[in-house]
Amino acid sequence: MTGFETASLITILVFAAHIIIGFIAAIYISSTRTPSAAIAWVLVIIFLPLVGGIWYLLMGAGRLPKRRREKQLEVNQAYLARTEGVDQLSHRDEWPAWLGSAVHMNVELGALPMVGGTRAALLSSYEGSIQAMADEIDTATDYVHVEFFILVKDPTTQVFFDALARACARGVTVRVLSDHLPTFMYPNRTATLRAFVDMGAEYHAMLPLRPFKGQWQRPDLRNHRKLVVVDGRAAFMGSQNMIDSSYLKPKNVKKGLHWHELMTRLEGPVVRELNAVFIADWFSETDVMLPFDPAPIIVGESADEFDAQIVPSGPSYENDNNLKLFMYLINSAQRRVSITSPYFVPDEATLMAILAAAARGVDVELFVSKIGDQYLVYHAQRSYYEKLLRAGVKIFLYRAPTILHSKHFSIDDDVAVIGSSNMDIRSFSLDMEVSLLVHGKSFVDDMRAVEDDYRSASEELTLEEWVKRPYLGKVNDSLARLTASLQ
Repeated sequence: MTGFETASLITILVFAAHIIIGFIAAIYISSTRTPSAAIAWVLVIIFLPLVGGIWYLLMGAGRLPKRRREKQLEVNQAYLARTEGVDQLSHRDEWPAWLGSAVHMNVELGALPMVGGTRAALLSSYEGSIQAMADEIDTATDYVHVEFFILVKDPTTQVFFDALARACARGVTVRVLSDHLPTFMYPNRTATLRAFVDMGAEYHAMLPLRPFKGQWQRPDLRNHRKLVVVDGRAAFMGSQNMIDSSYLKPKNVKKGLHWHELMTRLEGPVVRELNAVFIADWFSETDVMLPFDPAPIIVGESADEFDAQIVPSGPSYENDNNLKLFMYLINSAQRRVSITSPYFVPDEATLMAILAAAARGVDVELFVSKIGDQYLVYHAQRSYYEKLLRAGVKIFLYRAPTILHSKHFSIDDDVAVIGSSNMDIRSFSLDMEVSLLVHGKSFVDDMRAVEDDYRSASEELTLEEWVKRPYLGKVNDSLARLTASLQ
């Protein structure tokens, strides 16, 4: 065989192998992905077979390892086996006709009920919310449970760490969880971990990446939750990480950037439900199942109490719990939908729900930052603006140098959601999140006031100015949108 024939044969074999690999990838990937995500992955593997194949092996698994999912199922069964009747502590007769279906769906997916007797206060001050958490910790007599995606000891968070140390000194049990990966991405890692050792708190990393210890999963599947529970009677949850509002990045400090958040302080039976989420995460990382708080005794109710349901979601579940809830609520809106999401990269179904709501005459508004801190997400987000504007959605750009990092939305006059979940594909499928579904006019009135503040600090984007933006920006937006499906 001549050299030319050998080269030709090798070329044919390589080409045939390429086709076979692409065909196999198409069959395998399409069975576990949405059509758009499957097409994106197959194209990457076809055009960049070596890089694409390695990338898929590292990043292609959309769920946590089997053992972690089994632990979640075990905790869910424990949830459901708790004291019966706690879901009767609600005002079902006052719900909109469609809300009962949403509550039932959430129980089926996340195993936690809607409960009444909830009292809440919204906290929009960054340092103020940290101080409020520290003040609550100073009243602890039994335990403090802390869980944050990013948890850093710095001058801003020192007051929080000091309160934890005082609690430990009083004999209070302090348990702390934070995501493993961010501990390497932000400063003061050693000082932060040392602080927990010195105070006597029990600390564990969430979703650790330690392959030599058998601790491995897709690297970008992260625990994105933020919550604090004190003695099962008071709790905090929302969008805020425990770190300085600049996130301690030199480029942020240089530009004067800071993050704006929204947290909520909770009291009542819902605190027990939020603590159940911490118990599940603690069990996942330690193999220790903590006892559930006893069902609270409701003596009486007041006008400022309402119904609330904790909705956990993420790759430890078999369903995209938050995606299904968000889409259902938007489809159910009759008059108004106000969405706040720092990273707005919706899947096709959620986008269609928003567009359909606007077409039905629902007043839809979206609050996002004028500037972005993540290049690809920022440009992918911008690629949706024209379609939204043409549909009649109002878009408000929160002015620089603030990054609007709050994550919440309100439906009509008496339903709202607040938590750690963005309205993007990552939060729907790849991150472990926790949301609070609320039925209560007083709570929504308070959220409307927050939204009014956003509006006054924002610039409304118009279709006329948007279509005239520079051509290079349009190209970047379109290209970045393609990456959104690689999940």
